[in-house]
Amino acid sequence: MNAKTHFPRPPWLPWLVVLALISVATAGGFLLDHRVSLTSEAMLYVLVVVVASYTLEFLPSVVCAVCAVTAFNFFFVPPRWTFEVESQEHLISLFVMLVVALVISHLAAALRRETELARLNVLRATQLQELATQLANTSSSNGVAESGQKAFDQAFTGPSILAVLVPNASTEFASGVDAGVRDGLRSTMREAAALGPGTGRWPGLNAWYLPIGNKDQMAGAVCIQNIDAADLSGREHAQALCALLAQTLWRLKLAEDMHNSQAEAQRQQVQSTFLAAISHDLRTPLAAVVGAASALQTQGDKLGAAEKSRLVDSILSEATHLSTVTENTLQLVQLTNAAQPPRRDWESMEEIVGAVVARLRVRDSTRRIQSSVPEGLPLIRVDPVLIAQLVANLLDNALKYSEDAIQLKVCVQEKSMLVCVKDRGPTIPASLQQTIFKPYSRNDQSGQRGAGLGLALGRVIASVHGGSLTLRTRRGGGNSFCFSVPLSEQQPGGALP
Repeated sequence: MNAKTHFPRPPWLPWLVVLALISVATAGGFLLDHRVSLTSEAMLYVLVVVVASYTLEFLPSVVCAVCAVTAFNFFFVPPRWTFEVESQEHLISLFVMLVVALVISHLAAALRRETELARLNVLRATQLQELATQLANTSSSNGVAESGQKAFDQAFTGPSILAVLVPNASTEFASGVDAGVRDGLRSTMREAAALGPGTGRWPGLNAWYLPIGNKDQMAGAVCIQNIDAADLSGREHAQALCALLAQTLWRLKLAEDMHNSQAEAQRQQVQSTFLAAISHDLRTPLAAVVGAASALQTQGDKLGAAEKSRLVDSILSEATHLSTVTENTLQLVQLTNAAQPPRRDWESMEEIVGAVVARLRVRDSTRRIQSSVPEGLPLIRVDPVLIAQLVANLLDNALKYSEDAIQLKVCVQEKSMLVCVKDRGPTIPASLQQTIFKPYSRNDQSGQRGAGLGLALGRVIASVHGGSLTLRTRRGGGNSFCFSVPLSEQQPGGALP
C-alpha cells in the first residue's frame, strides 16, 4: 500500500527501457526494409509506443513517443539519415503519428493511474477488514495501540506516530517523539480536528495530525509524516483507520465501565444482604439470648432446675446459630469483595475431611455420615480453613434436612479433585436448584431454621479456588452436592501421580 511494500527501481531503468524499445523497432524496420511499405514500418514504432505507455510512467512514455517519431523520420522517411522531410504527405504522416503516440501515452497513463487507484482501494478495504477483525478480538488498549501502529506503518511511508489516551493518566507517547510532534498531537486532540496539508488547518506542515475519536470521546491521535497534500484518498483511509481504533477503544471503555458497575452492584447487593442478616437473622437469636439470660438473672432463684436447663440450652442453641450466621456472612462479604485470592498451601483433603467429620460427630451421634476417602490422594493447593468450612456447610445441611445415611465421597476426576455429599432428604425441585445458591435463599418447605448462606458461601469458596459447586438429583430421591478443586500438574514431591 505504500512505497515500502515495493522494491525500489533505479531511476535510470525507464530510460534504458525506452532506448531498448526504440532500438528493437529500428532493428525490425531494417529487417523488413524493402519488403514492406513505409506505413508498415511506422506501425513498428507505434507498437513500441503502446508498450511503453502501458509499462512506463507518463514522462518516459512521452519521451518514447517523440523518440519513435524522430527515429522513424531519421532512418526511414526519405531522404534517409536526415531530419528533413521531402514531401508534404510524409510530414503529415509524421505529425499524425506523433499525435497518436502522445494520445496513446496519455490514455495509457490515465488507465494505469485508475488501475493503480483501484488496486490501492482494494488493498485499503482489505486492510480495514483485517484490522476490524483483529480489533474485535483485542481486550486491552495496549493491544489496540499496537495493532493501530502496525496498520499505519503498513498503509503509509511514514514514519507514523500513534498516541493513545490512558485512563486516569496523561497521554501516552512513544519514547523519542519530537517536541513539535507532541504539540501537534495534543493540538489535534484538543481541537478534535485534522491538521496538516489539505485539511484547512496548519497547511504548511509535512504531516497529517488526525484525532482518534471526537470531542466528547477523544481516545488519542496519530501523526503521519512525509505525505502528499493531494492524496485525498490516503487521508480518508487514515481517518477510517482512526475511526476503527476509536470505536474499539470506546468499546473497551464501555466494557470496563460495565464491569465496574456490575462489581459495584454486586458489592451493594452483598452489603444489602449483610444488613438483612443483621436486621433479622442476627437480631432474632440475639433477642432470644437476651430474653433467656434476663430470665435467669432476674428470676433465677424462682426457677426450677429443669427450667434453668431449658433456658441455658436455648442460650447455647441461639448463640451457636448466631455464630454460624455471623461466620458465614462475614466470609461471604470478605470473599466477594476480596481483591486478592485467598492464601493457599499444599493440603491433604483426607485430613481436612477427617477433621470436619470428627467435629460434627457431636451432632451425628448415630454416625449417619459415611465417608469414603481413598488413600494416596494428591495434595491440593487450597486455603484449608475455607475448604473445611465448605465441607462442614454441606454436611450440616445434609444432617439438617435428611434423616437417613449421608455419603461423603472424595475422588480424582480428570484434573480435579471431586468431593460429593449425598443425602436422601427431600429432593430439591429443578426450579430451585440454582436459586438456593443465592444468599438468603432457602427451601422453606423443610421447616428447618437457617439463614440461607451456607450454599451461597460454598459456591463462592469453590469459585475462588478455581472450582465449582453443583447440585444434582439422586436416583431414588435425595440430593448430591459436589464441589471440585483443580489439581496442580506439579506436586511438592514431583509430578502428579
